[in-house]
Amino acid sequence: MNPILTLFASLLLAPLATLHAADFIFVAKDTPPAPIIVFKDAPPRTRDAAATLAEYIEKISGQKPAVLDGAPMPLPERAIWVGVQPVVMTLFPKTDFDFNHAEETLIAAGEKHLVIAGRDRWLPGHMEAKGRLAMKTDIQQEYGTANAVYSFLQEQLGVRWLWPGEEDVIQNERIAIAPMEHRYHPQIRSRGGLLVRTSLGDNKESAEELWARFQRVQLDSMDMSGGHGFGDWWDKYGAAHPDYFAAAPDGSRKAVKPSVSNTKLCASNPKVWQQWLEDISIKVRADPLLRVINVSPNDGYTSGHCTCTNCLAWDHPDGEKMEWGFGGGVKYQGVSQTDRDVRFANTLARMLKERFPDRELFVQLNAYGLARNPPIGIKPDDNVIISSVANFHLRSPADRKLSMSQHAGWAKVSKHLMWRPNLGSPAGLSWGMPDVAMTQAGEDFRFAADTHCLGLYFDLFWQHWANQGPHYYGLAHLAWNPQVDVASVMDDYYERGFGTAEADVKAYWQLLERTRMDFVAQEPSRHRAFDLPKKYTPELFARAQAHLDAAAKKLAAADEKYRRRLHFIQYGLDYAKLVVDTRAWMQKLEASKGQDANAKVKVQANWTRAEQMKQEAPAHAINWQAVFRKPDNGGGDGNKRVMGLHPDAPLSGRTLKELREPGLE
Repeated sequence: MNPILTLFASLLLAPLATLHAADFIFVAKDTPPAPIIVFKDAPPRTRDAAATLAEYIEKISGQKPAVLDGAPMPLPERAIWVGVQPVVMTLFPKTDFDFNHAEETLIAAGEKHLVIAGRDRWLPGHMEAKGRLAMKTDIQQEYGTANAVYSFLQEQLGVRWLWPGEEDVIQNERIAIAPMEHRYHPQIRSRGGLLVRTSLGDNKESAEELWARFQRVQLDSMDMSGGHGFGDWWDKYGAAHPDYFAAAPDGSRKAVKPSVSNTKLCASNPKVWQQWLEDISIKVRADPLLRVINVSPNDGYTSGHCTCTNCLAWDHPDGEKMEWGFGGGVKYQGVSQTDRDVRFANTLARMLKERFPDRELFVQLNAYGLARNPPIGIKPDDNVIISSVANFHLRSPADRKLSMSQHAGWAKVSKHLMWRPNLGSPAGLSWGMPDVAMTQAGEDFRFAADTHCLGLYFDLFWQHWANQGPHYYGLAHLAWNPQVDVASVMDDYYERGFGTAEADVKAYWQLLERTRMDFVAQEPSRHRAFDLPKKYTPELFARAQAHLDAAAKKLAAADEKYRRRLHFIQYGLDYAKLVVDTRAWMQKLEASKGQDANAKVKVQANWTRAEQMKQEAPAHAINWQAVFRKPDNGGGDGNKRVMGLHPDAPLSGRTLKELREPGLE
């Protein structure tokens, strides 16, 4: 066990007899638990956090404290105060309760009282909004107190949430804490996009959402999207206002087919600016919570950008040479559209600021596609947030160099920068392979912090917890504090999760981490996942299995929780073997152009095995909706992501060509 963590645990949960007289005692064998007191009219998320604190004190000590509303009279001799109310200031006269930083948290302990508080912002009449898949409820603009509680549970009470539904609690009938004061405020204020499917409003309340909440990545203070800004404009304005849209080289202004949502705008057209302002003004007036408005060009960056004289004049002549198309073989040779996009965003941002001088509003612009390079002749205004689509996470050294350089270039010219990588599937990420890179994640987040990153949106982790859980765990800690020592975080994860088998489980994950890092470095194609059998060989799987077998031997007589957790990891390895074997047989089938009957039988047998594994699956182990679901053959109800894993979804000719003639991502 990490010696620092050992010392921490011994000080936190030491027997009462060894405690200094000034320590604050939560609860002991002969001492009832101190009540938890929430400030009057606290918002629901704060109350939920206080209830969670009470539940975990009971899990640790066996005694559950009462949760009280407002300061009782007379005041209790001992109490845990959640949030700030007037009496707290008298109990802690030397503590500064002016929270000067967004999301600032405070934990302060004296001899008789403990306060857990933070900067809270909310509008009582506006606490619901429509989310992507479900309603966002109990919304606050800042959740400082709730996140302070979750920090306290983790950092002072030693609670660990390993993956959804799997927690680790150190039981002790005595809980005490020495006098202390600790403040913190996170640099990264938009964290919900780290694991999009755990963010507020993406799904209904679930174990995944609770995990994200307790890890302090769900309740954040800025809502930054990962998409594009004008996907509905052609449907709304195409017929009446074709001049709003991009001009092709022949002067025509048409919808992009079949994805009309990808139709680009004529960015230099003042009528576009005015229409946007009128539309967005309605939303701003109706929604006092709205702060960030996406004005990024629509998707499909290789086609359809405006070639009218005015738009082209906004492109810097020294920009990198770029080519984009218009269908039917029509191409245009131009330059990077970065300066054009920034000028467009600045124009809208200034109009927005003029119309709403008393609102703190931002526009968000993707640095994406033909606009990944930083601008040459212009800078983003202070109310423009640049969303850097810099794909250096989970990538090889060759791929990372350019993306990190572009990201750093944007940091030099932008006051506000978020990091929004497209993850893809570098080593089977979307299929649920053990595509993990915890060490690289630590490097990436320190780099992001150094470039004053204030937001995250990762597109997309698929929640395959059995094979990617340690990576998600490390990322969550880094999102809250990019300077955290990720190696120590992971050592603690292995020790708390697997007890005496920590070294074997650590060796297992380090083997898989090295393997995927070697694989992405050796195979330059972005389609390398289709060549998984090259690296994920029977010999490799045998080495991985040996680590788990050694762990199982050590845990034979251990607490059942450790064996349950090891089973979760073993299930992930069995699943990874199934994916690789399926892909190996599919390679034979593709090589025979579908004629190898034996290969087809083997693939179909693996799909039957997959159906069995679904039934046997521990909760949250693999996201089966993303894999081993019949391919989409045009009906729209199948899985588009099983190309290369099913006889009805062989690799396309284009994919095969790119796989054999790779370029950098």
